[in-house]
Amino acid sequence: MLHFFNWYIKRVDQLNEWIGNKISWFTTLLVLLICYDVIMRYLFNQSAAWIFELEWHLFAAIFLIGAAFTLKHDRHVRVDVFYSRFSVKQKAWVNLVGTLIFLIPFCLVIIDASLKFVGNSFRLNESSPDPGGLPARYIIKSAIPIGFILLFLQSISLTFKSLLIIFNKANHKS
Repeated sequence: MLHFFNWYIKRVDQLNEWIGNKISWFTTLLVLLICYDVIMRYLFNQSAAWIFELEWHLFAAIFLIGAAFTLKHDRHVRVDVFYSRFSVKQKAWVNLVGTLIFLIPFCLVIIDASLKFVGNSFRLNESSPDPGGLPARYIIKSAIPIGFILLFLQSISLTFKSLLIIFNKANHKS
């Protein structure tokens, strides 16, 4: 069991590290696109629906697909009034309980609901309702289940890491 936990942690962490590094480049693209949009809007009084839509598509991809990377690096939002003072083992217990009670069930609910949502979008060949908007809206909607599947996989990794810490078997690199 210990070997499986370490194998799983290593593989999922590698996957989300690789994906997180790739998706982080979307932030650069988003900044450049917003700069272009601002220049066109305020200097040339021109705007296009596809630019605005692409901005929120990039933001959605960064947020959704980057969530597992954020969890892996423990950079998610947390109210840590008490957590920051906890020992490593106490933090592992908090992470374990929180992941099992909240994160994993939430991921499963969102994955289930979003697969139906995205499937419907694919069937309808959904595109933007705005004139000049982006086609193939189902592509960005696909980021919802993809992001939550990655987050689910990372939450299992966090569960295993927490168990290894609780039972003094932690010998992996995060």
